[in-house]
Amino acid sequence: MLPLLRTTFKPIITFRAFSTTVLRTATMAQEYKLKDITSLSSILEKDGSKQEAEVEGIEKGKVLLIRSGGKIHATGAKCTHYGAPLVKGVVSSDGRLTCPWHGACFKIESGDVEDAPALDPIAKFEIVEKDGAVYIKGEEQEIKSGMSLLNISCKPQGQEKVLVIGGGSGTNGIIEELRKCAFKGHIQVLSRETTQTFDRTKLSKALISDLSKIAWRTPEFYQKAGIEFIKDEATSVDFDSKSVSTKSGKSYDYTKLVIAVGGHPKSLPLPGLKEGELENVFLLRSLVHTQGINDALGDSSKKVVVIGSSFIGMEVANHIAGREAKHQVTVVGMDKVPTEAIFGEKLGSAFQQILEKNGVNFKMGAEVEKATPRDGGKKVGALHLKDGTVLDADLIIEGVGVGPATEFLKDSKGAPQLEKDGSIKVDEHFQVASLPGVYAIGDVATYPYHGQHVRIEHWNVAQNAGRQVARDITGKPVKSFTPVFWSALGAQLRYCGNTSMGYDDVIIDGSLEVGKEKMPSFAAYYCKGEEVVAVATMAKDPVMSQVAELMRRGSMLKKSQIKTSNDVLSASL
Repeated sequence: MLPLLRTTFKPIITFRAFSTTVLRTATMAQEYKLKDITSLSSILEKDGSKQEAEVEGIEKGKVLLIRSGGKIHATGAKCTHYGAPLVKGVVSSDGRLTCPWHGACFKIESGDVEDAPALDPIAKFEIVEKDGAVYIKGEEQEIKSGMSLLNISCKPQGQEKVLVIGGGSGTNGIIEELRKCAFKGHIQVLSRETTQTFDRTKLSKALISDLSKIAWRTPEFYQKAGIEFIKDEATSVDFDSKSVSTKSGKSYDYTKLVIAVGGHPKSLPLPGLKEGELENVFLLRSLVHTQGINDALGDSSKKVVVIGSSFIGMEVANHIAGREAKHQVTVVGMDKVPTEAIFGEKLGSAFQQILEKNGVNFKMGAEVEKATPRDGGKKVGALHLKDGTVLDADLIIEGVGVGPATEFLKDSKGAPQLEKDGSIKVDEHFQVASLPGVYAIGDVATYPYHGQHVRIEHWNVAQNAGRQVARDITGKPVKSFTPVFWSALGAQLRYCGNTSMGYDDVIIDGSLEVGKEKMPSFAAYYCKGEEVVAVATMAKDPVMSQVAELMRRGSMLKKSQIKTSNDVLSASL
């Protein structure tokens, strides 16, 4: 490492390795004046207050000023996940800044990531006050990007080896957090899909099939971090001898094992709808699926039938209906309205109206009978419903849920007993009972939440669980988190908490009305007794993020308080 430099020098880019700042190449630091700010004493009088400041001399350069812990800090102005304006975020009294969109959270003092889904820290700048003006010290590119690139370079050593089965969000969380927590042992990832983690949420929301457009990291990033990706599929685990066998005939040993294989998409066990039975009948979980769907859609208008009216089905239907080819899209669902089982009839009806406004047709309260080929060929031509309705279809997409991809464990030696749904029961550290050093995260894990064991299929939950496991392995304090979810349903839906344990009342603050020039703007509070167990919002940022932080700190308002004041954003954090 380079010796400490005087304050007139700064690295070109700040890199973070094992939660410390590493200086790579030094250059003269630049002092940039903040526009229209003459002194720190004249701004941000209260802890938790924040404002954006323009940086003179840098086109579109902005930083965020935050008062936290009695001190004013300067950070990047945008979330490093999808670029949300952090000035609209939520500041907690324990020094956390939460994104208003998707729940990403940063430590204000250092800029480090605290919660998913962000991977890179926000930039942190030194503040200088002199001559009746306020300046920050930084490098132009870092000020423009607002982020500090994560550096977890490591040359593995020793006998410790963490083997991760699966390559999704949970895997991303654990492998990066292990290195950030100074784990210097070996890390191997067995993934049957790719040798890079990627943003799987973009598959249903945008049908992206190009890995380079949604990969979180480059292969070189993992190589420098001493993280080995192996494209192979686990077929069994010998928990007694601590080894994993794969489809290629190889075996891999471990000292710690993390099962993060995610879920496999379900297909309906009906004629014409079983996987591989008819051409142009698709599941939606992988890049192979999105590529197949895009090829089948082509450039001309197609008749598309989506089976399933929960998140995957609704997102892909909305995306396809919005394409230039003007496809005819019909969603078939069993419930009265889409997402009814999770959000209830009122919100489900609003979501349906939004998609109908975007050109999607619905056939709800329907039961599927079969799919048949076109003109006796191999390609699908129609979907038949039990009420006699026949829907012409150039392609069918089945979005009927996923199940834990744990079949390979059923005949494994010393394997844990699986739950009825095929998931693995874990403790609060995501460790499998009676199997020390074995963890399960993501779609395969049933974990304790508010006194009950639940399985939550959220991107953020998987990644945060991976971070928890890494901290447990390295002996670091485990940090609690609130389940957060978002969905593109014609408008951006935010959601935190969990309703799987039931609710008995919904308080809706705002409007669910959908019209020619009107879209819903609401916060829906799901209550069980006096407890608020979940909240769903549209066009009410940062209410969801505020509630997520209140839930994390155990200080969420009660149902009666919501009814009385409806002012969650004023609640103390």
